Amino acid sequence: MGSRGNHSFDVGGIRLDRPFKLRRLGHFGYYANDMAASLRFYKDLLGFQITDTIDFAPRARDPKALEGLGESRGFFMRYGTDHHAFVLFPYRVRKAIDYQNLMTDGVTMNQITWQVGSLREVRDASKWFTEVGVDFGRTGRDIPGSNWHVYPNDPEGRINELFYGIEQIGWDGLSKPQNMYPQKFLKAPELPYIREAEEVRAAKELNIDLTAGTNSLEEGDAINDVGGIRLPRPFKITGIGPVRLFTSDMAAALEFYQGRLGLIVTETISWNGKDCYFLRCTTEHHSLALYPMALRSELGLTEWSTSMAFGVRLNDYAQLKSAVTWLQSKGVELRYFPPELLPGMDYSVFAIDPDGHAIQLYYYMEQVGWEGRPRPAEQRRVIDNDNWPETLDGVSDSFAGEQFMGPWG
Repeated sequence: MGSRGNHSFDVGGIRLDRPFKLRRLGHFGYYANDMAASLRFYKDLLGFQITDTIDFAPRARDPKALEGLGESRGFFMRYGTDHHAFVLFPYRVRKAIDYQNLMTDGVTMNQITWQVGSLREVRDASKWFTEVGVDFGRTGRDIPGSNWHVYPNDPEGRINELFYGIEQIGWDGLSKPQNMYPQKFLKAPELPYIREAEEVRAAKELNIDLTAGTNSLEEGDAINDVGGIRLPRPFKITGIGPVRLFTSDMAAALEFYQGRLGLIVTETISWNGKDCYFLRCTTEHHSLALYPMALRSELGLTEWSTSMAFGVRLNDYAQLKSAVTWLQSKGVELRYFPPELLPGMDYSVFAIDPDGHAIQLYYYMEQVGWEGRPRPAEQRRVIDNDNWPETLDGVSDSFAGEQFMGPWG
């Protein structure tokens, strides 16, 4: 596992086992077959808002190859100030232009993205991955989002991303104009690099219209009283994660996510004789969960994907209950999984998207303190998915952890 345990790297003045430290799950993405139905699900029903698009059609060597494949654009979407927290790409179009056969069957996640603390960490991670034999597709900087990154692949072909400095969307809802950047960044930069303020000044000097970006302010009727704010739906997304994956090789998956990316195993459980692992990068009980592939059929999830679920956090338990009622009224399939498979969490529900991906709606994640231990299982709330209480008693870490900073709408 390379230098693990040697504390060989100086990361912001702290000695660590790797030249970077994952700070949080930054964003996540799925491929979709029916883009119109998926956009309705993620935008109109869940409430993600489109900040930018990217058209993959110009990448086709023969435009006729895309005929009949439907929408060719991908959509970058947000719930807060990060330029994107969720990405939706067209599967059939992306598959048609996958000339290097980089898309692995069953991998319907187009990215699992982790934020690190500095641009230096991104560059040093790229160098270290090469040294320890971790394959990565590329490093550099992409527009939209203007975040510097490197893309390491896990053993089953799932693309992870380590990034620094994602674009922030302000009160006006505008993203940066894509013509702010006259060049593509296809490699790690020389350090130190110029600050963002210099990039903005350069764009002004070129007379680029800084108001020409996509406006992602949500329109439509806002008829629901949500904590004293009128919103289009009776809940508000205030966080994302965890990511849950099925794996055919648990040892290799742990070697990558624990040994290479540095996630920490918080808890291991055995369900129906199969071991499942829950890993964290900060104080949340887990940001990533790994399940044996055999559980996919036992849970009745789509055979198309190695994704078990993707988490979407709502502000509180009351909003979670309202979301259940509202999504049911919109015809969304909702499912409940055994609480034993979700340690560190409270009541939650899984909304099934048009492609069969499970989206876990929840409000609470157990927080792990300085001593690194989760709450003992016997001290956790007993979950009864057949009878959700009207209200819940608070626990020591209710409303703890990272809070949503901006207004809800």
